Amino acid sequence: MAPYEALYGRKCRTPLCWYQDGESVVVGPELLRQTTEKVKLIQERMKASQSRQKSYADQRRRPLEFVAGDHVFLKITLTTGVGRAIRSRKLSPKFIGPYQISRKIGPVAYEVALPPQLANLHSVFHVSQLRKYVPDPSHVLEAEDLQIRGDLSVEVHPMGLGDFQTRQLKGKFISLVQVIWDKRTGDSTWELEEDVRRSYPHMFADSGGSDSAGPYSASSLSSHPPQ
Repeated sequence: MAPYEALYGRKCRTPLCWYQDGESVVVGPELLRQTTEKVKLIQERMKASQSRQKSYADQRRRPLEFVAGDHVFLKITLTTGVGRAIRSRKLSPKFIGPYQISRKIGPVAYEVALPPQLANLHSVFHVSQLRKYVPDPSHVLEAEDLQIRGDLSVEVHPMGLGDFQTRQLKGKFISLVQVIWDKRTGDSTWELEEDVRRSYPHMFADSGGSDSAGPYSASSLSSHPPQ
């Protein structure tokens, strides 16, 4: 018998073989035939449902295409010095540019004319990294002085330190510090204190680290988990 029947004393009722107690059990080739038919029916209904949902989405979906001479923005990603990507908020910089497209390389690849300060970047980008810009004489766009890496990421530097916490994990205590990356948007993350000390030792020069952090010192346990 099946393990389920041995454990619970009754047969397992599934959508593939649904029967009431006392009914004859279908076995052998008949069971395989019924199971195959049920699986095909499920697959057909799932395919119909997926096609219907796709048709709804395609009504508002348009492929993003550019031609030579169009102006586009490049999408950037903000990262911390400890290797964490910062979630973009309303006032966080998300794009740089605009820059002009030189030529179309393929269906989803375009060559962009970059300024000299971005000579470290490869000039060909995937369409997902581009956002269309419609030129307007009234627009005043000032280029920010950002150090763009080859993967279109920008390292942000901490603006200050917030609270200190100590968390217990698998029998050992871990010291955490809240790092404030942008005071305008309130971007902050909880990082390991040892990683922050190693990457930004000057941040602890004035505060003296977690020992002089007041009520939020690393020596006191916090009941609130880091966000």
